[in-house]
Amino acid sequence: MSTITPSARRYRTPGLVTPRRGKSRMDPTRNNTAAGLAAWLLALLFASPVLWMILTSFHSETDAATNPPSIAANLTLDAYKEFFGATSGVSPWPPMINSATASIFSTVLVLVLAIPAAYALSIRPVKKWTDVMFFFLSTKMMPVVAAILPLYLFAKTVGALDNIWFLILMYTSMNLPIAVWMMRSFLAEVPVEMLEAAQIDGAGLLLTLRKIIAPVAMPGIAATALICFIFSWNELLLARVLTGVVAGTAPVFLTGFVSSQGLFLAKVCAAAVVISLPVLFAGFAAQDKLVQGLSLGAVK
Repeated sequence: MSTITPSARRYRTPGLVTPRRGKSRMDPTRNNTAAGLAAWLLALLFASPVLWMILTSFHSETDAATNPPSIAANLTLDAYKEFFGATSGVSPWPPMINSATASIFSTVLVLVLAIPAAYALSIRPVKKWTDVMFFFLSTKMMPVVAAILPLYLFAKTVGALDNIWFLILMYTSMNLPIAVWMMRSFLAEVPVEMLEAAQIDGAGLLLTLRKIIAPVAMPGIAATALICFIFSWNELLLARVLTGVVAGTAPVFLTGFVSSQGLFLAKVCAAAVVISLPVLFAGFAAQDKLVQGLSLGAVK
């Protein structure tokens, strides 16, 4: 009968793995499949209201108003024809053009003002820059409804009611604090060595902003521009109070479909789908820049 000394117990045959009792290894493939399935279910849960809105827009008003709603109802384009003025003669294009004008011009103005301000607060920081950042943040603490009456009285006094350029000015002031905060965090990631090399080469401030900083911070600029565009396009309260027939925007036009008499659900869904398309197209076109911009600075 052979005996095993304690010293011999320390050594095991190479390549031989002794299984542990009571413990089982989790299959990483199974874990990834379960996580992917959970992500798809969560995405469908969040997207289900949008999908239901799109489906309802292709139903007749009678089928859209049934409770519970019928999924297998006949599809029709009557709601979209009504939205584009086939029966009423009211065209949605002037309000949508107004929304596009206000959103694009205000976004450009915000970037023109926010990039130099963020440059001064990040790359060439001014004294007490934290107080400046808090001041920008404090301008967003007052709700818009608290300032809507003074803005209305001011616009009425200077004759700026129902004026698209006054609305552009309001959208610019509304989005500028957010843009400064976002651009400051993006520009803080620009390598200082690149700026020092530009100074050695004799580049001025405008040339440095245009040739050095803008290409490096382009994902952040795209993300900021897209968010400002979305906020301007979706804004309703200022446009509802400060505009009328001439400068009315798409969200204001959308609220006109809600009435106290008759059925309007399919028509409202069709209008919401059409008005949402520019934002969806803009987000799809800038999705790669948006992901890079929002994740900029997350990993050191």
